Amino acid sequence: MDTTHYQRLGGEVGIRALVTRFYELMDTLPETAEIRAMHARNLKGSEAKLFDFLSGWTGGPPLYVEKHGHPRLRQRHMPFPIDGAARDQWMLCMHRALEDTVADAALRDELEAAFRKVADFMLNRG
Repeated sequence: MDTTHYQRLGGEVGIRALVTRFYELMDTLPETAEIRAMHARNLKGSEAKLFDFLSGWTGGPPLYVEKHGHPRLRQRHMPFPIDGAARDQWMLCMHRALEDTVADAALRDELEAAFRKVADFMLNRG
């Protein structure tokens, strides 16, 4: 039986640690000011939604779908100008959050590659 990314991350605790660190980085790194400005002043709502989404996306409970319906990621992000710079800022936060919270290097690499595909899919500006 295959082990899911959710299980390999440590379940709810691991997902929560990753998401918390991701938003801490977004909120404090000067080089991510562009994407930080796309978010509400208080990041708790964004943090909760990313936690819910990643829970299901990694093979755990489908919390986002249960609460909000189909993610429709690209559609939901269309109001935000996501260009290569914004994508790279998002990936910087995720890369560092993965480094800081995931001890398994192979798992980090797998997740970073998957996140990169999603981040590329979100591009909606030249």
